[in-house]
Amino acid sequence: MKIVFMGTPDFAVPCLESLIEAKHDVLAVFTQPDKPVGRKQILTPPEVKVCAQKHNIPVYQPEKIKGSNAVEILTELAPDIIIVVAYGKILPKEILEIAPYGCINVHASILPLYRGAAPIQWAVLNGDRETGVSIMQMDEGLDTGDVFYVEKTEIGENETSAELFDRLSAIGASALVKTLNMIKDGTAVATKQANKKCQYASMINKSMCNIDWNNSADKIHNQVRGLQTWPVATTTVNTKGLKIHKTIHTDITANKAGQIVDNKNKLVVCCGDGHCLEILELQLDGKKRMDAKSFLQGNNIEIGTILGE
Repeated sequence: MKIVFMGTPDFAVPCLESLIEAKHDVLAVFTQPDKPVGRKQILTPPEVKVCAQKHNIPVYQPEKIKGSNAVEILTELAPDIIIVVAYGKILPKEILEIAPYGCINVHASILPLYRGAAPIQWAVLNGDRETGVSIMQMDEGLDTGDVFYVEKTEIGENETSAELFDRLSAIGASALVKTLNMIKDGTAVATKQANKKCQYASMINKSMCNIDWNNSADKIHNQVRGLQTWPVATTTVNTKGLKIHKTIHTDITANKAGQIVDNKNKLVVCCGDGHCLEILELQLDGKKRMDAKSFLQGNNIEIGTILGE
């Protein structure tokens, strides 16, 4: 099939690669403009652009879709279908209707759950045990289109959103090729979403980082997993900022929220429900991320220390 691909971050790269490997004719790629990154604000291209250039695919990077010449370019390209994977821009109706097969979106949730910007993080934050990828016919709503195909997967007890991100990226690439084959063969069936079950996944932000140790061990563990690798769950220790990168459940119980109850080559903290988490990886402000054993060798964290004070 003749395809125009629209995507921006690394999540979208396996989908683009899978289309190329499946011998589809990728006419062009639309992606976000290059952006300054890091302390030195070095202008950096999106991962999808890097991938497209590696395969000598033309790249377009309009600042805005509306008011640009995107419609004219797409009309001239005349794709059979437009594939959208984490592009980051809302497509107007006139673009949705350019290709004979319309626009197909790869969305990292089991729709209608977690429509919106951050489905992977919210699935982990909420402690879900299952998620998946939905391949959807786009309409003018926010992830409201009819669904062609869903592939489900379990979420591990200690799996972070970053780890799940990588897995769903690969699952999405495979599911996309399967769906395109069904569309091409005329066997694809699109099913309307059950809108009564819809749930929105708002954008993640830094206001969600602070750990309230009065919460249950489950909720805090999910917060730590869900905010990896950005913006990262945070607390304080002896008035210093502390990022918590990785935790696991323990069998230890105690009775004071936020209190360090074990510091013998491991760091165990009590949560609000009396259950304790072991902190595996952490990072003091201005320092490198490290495992708990290395951290304790360089920092005196006494039993009874209260995190978050």
